Amino acid sequence: MKIRKIEILLALVLVLGSALAYLIMHRKQVSTPHGSVRITVAGELYGEYSLGEDQDIKINDHNTLRILRGQARMVEATCPDHICIGQSPIDDRGGMIICLPNQVFVEGIPLDSSEDDTELKVDAVAN
Repeated sequence: MKIRKIEILLALVLVLGSALAYLIMHRKQVSTPHGSVRITVAGELYGEYSLGEDQDIKINDHNTLRILRGQARMVEATCPDHICIGQSPIDDRGGMIICLPNQVFVEGIPLDSSEDDTELKVDAVAN
């Protein structure tokens, strides 16, 4: 079976189209504004940091939070169990990282969040 020129041209168009679509999606993802994370230590606000800026945040010489590519994860902790390091990264869609022994709470905050959004809301109804 002989490959025709039209088949080669079609394969080239498909590969180039896929590469172009990937580049457009990647550029859109990188340029999207990010939310932030709110860090609370022992019930007091420690700080709020943008997820759009890659950085390491040292929290009271006990924990280190790393923000990288729009996600935050705990990378160091002085607590004995290190459960906070094993927790999934959080982003502006929400989620929490909790280091109970050090009383550190990190919460993902959406970009369009306001203080009124912090009140509890019902998410299900049970009979």
